[in-house]
Formats: sequence, C-alpha cells, structure tokens
Amino acid sequence: MNTMGKILTLTTFGESHGLAMGGVLDGMPAGVNVDIDKLQCFVDRRRAGLVAGTSARHERDRVELLSGIWQGKTLGTPIGFIIRNANVHSDDYDELAQCFRPNHADFTWQAKYGIRDHRGGGRASARETVARVVAGGIAVQALNGMGITVEAKASPVDEALLQQAMAQGDTLGGVVECVVRGVPLGLGEPVFGKLHAQLAAAMMSIPSVHGFEYGDGFQLASRRGSEVMDLFVRRDDGSIGTVTNHSGGIQGGISNGEDITMRIVFKPVPTLMRDMPSVDIDGNPVTIKPRGRHDACVLPRALPIVESMAALVILDNYLIHKTNVF
Repeated sequence: MNTMGKILTLTTFGESHGLAMGGVLDGMPAGVNVDIDKLQCFVDRRRAGLVAGTSARHERDRVELLSGIWQGKTLGTPIGFIIRNANVHSDDYDELAQCFRPNHADFTWQAKYGIRDHRGGGRASARETVARVVAGGIAVQALNGMGITVEAKASPVDEALLQQAMAQGDTLGGVVECVVRGVPLGLGEPVFGKLHAQLAAAMMSIPSVHGFEYGDGFQLASRRGSEVMDLFVRRDDGSIGTVTNHSGGIQGGISNGEDITMRIVFKPVPTLMRDMPSVDIDGNPVTIKPRGRHDACVLPRALPIVESMAALVILDNYLIHKTNVF
C-alpha cells in the first residue's frame, strides 16, 4: 500500500536514511501549468529548522524532476521525481537495531516483516512525507488553475509551554485545520468512496495523526438536529447553497459546493529527549538514550503535508467525476 488514488495515483518510495526519497505521480492530465519555483517554495515549507521546536536535520530538499513535465507543463505521462537525502546521521540509531522505541513503528514493523531499517525509522519515518508534498504541490497548482484553493493552519502553540517541554526533553501535539474552497458540486463516490472517507483515510495515513473530523465533527454528538441543519437558499446568482456549513461541505459523501472544512489531530512526537525504558527484541529490559534529531512539535511542518493530501484527494475525485458525466 505505497500507492494512493484511483485515476490520479501517487506511489512513493525511499527510507529516511537511504539515498533518496521519491515518487511517481501518474494520471495528471496534459497541459497543466507547473511553476517549478513555486513548487520548490511549497516543498520548503515542510523543511526542518525554520521555526522553533523542529528537527535539527537540515535537508535542502531540492526537487529533481525526472519526467512528465516539460517547459513548465505536464505531458500527461508519469511525473517522476526524487529528493536526495544528504544530512543523515545513521550512527545515532545504532542501538535501536536491537530494541523498540515506545509509541513508534519499530515493534509492529519488526513483527510484520521480520526485518526493518532502524536508521531514522526507515520508511516509517515522517521523512517519507516529503514525496507527498512534492506531488501535492503539483496537485495544488492544478487545482488553483480551476479556482480551487487549499489552506491549512495550525492551532496556536503556547511558546512558553513549548520551550518548557523542550527543556524537559518532552514534546507537544496539536490540531491542524484545513479548508478547501471552490470545490464544485458532485465530488465523491458513494457508497464506499465517500469524499469525507477518502479525506479521512488520506489524513490518517500521515505519521502522528490520531484523529480526523469534518464540518462540526464531534460537536454534533451534543447538538440537536434543529441546531445543525444546513438550510438551502437561492443565491443572488441563481445558484443553490446553504445558509450554514455544519456539514463541512460534504453531504451524503458528495461535495455540495460549500467550503470543505476539516480538523486533524496530531499526537505529541513519540521521541523524547530523555532516557526511556523499553525492551529489546528478546524482551529484555533496556534503557533507550536520547540521540538523533527530532521535532518537539510537528504542527508547523505538518501544514503543507495536510494541504498536499487534501489536494491529491480532491483532484483525484475531480478526475473521477469527469468520467461519470457527459
């Protein structure tokens, strides 16, 4: 399951401390304008070290396009790309080859495959998301050309609380809100391809994500139906819309033309810069020493990742919708 999408598909590859991360974005229509400088700026938003609390691993993350784009336009052929890994400190992870970090993928990946790349978490590392951001940046530009925008913002992080957590070798989580504007009517494939279900699956595939809601989400559990009814009205331009947007732009699994709103919960980063008790592969107790370079809070770097996953899902569903109508 290293591929997402139906018509617009993204396959990513690479491990955190391997030679490179990369991907193949297939199904992108021909003739879409792609500004390479804007794409690089989009990818740069994910880089570490730009704000307090992010990892000290400073990768340049230069996008190398291998195919599918020529003279600033997509060719309709697979778009291949890589992002080389350069600033790796694999020795920091030597002791992890024989033990399991709490709340990481070490134990489950070892149990599933019987082998794992322990350096930086291997493919389970959030380093993998750089490939998603490259593909998502291309999808964002395609959507912008159709008047569709994707914007994510993070819940405010108390700077004093963050500094206190970092001083104690601890970490913080938070919430990212995402809004997709300009989405046309009719995107989504019931029954099992509902648009919100696809968005939820995409967001839950991001490392550290532990919750998803759209529209009023969990607040609806404590409200009356009459309080959250999105009544229809005829607008001045003759179109039909809703007075409110408790549904988050999706009804019956299909976009209704209103803004699509969602909230994504990120857990605190599981790597703590303090001694942690654990066990080795034989079940013997061990103490894991704090080494490596890690985020204390992922929220700032998560924004382009969330935007990318939303853009890929929306564009894929737009292309699917075009196959269902004359």
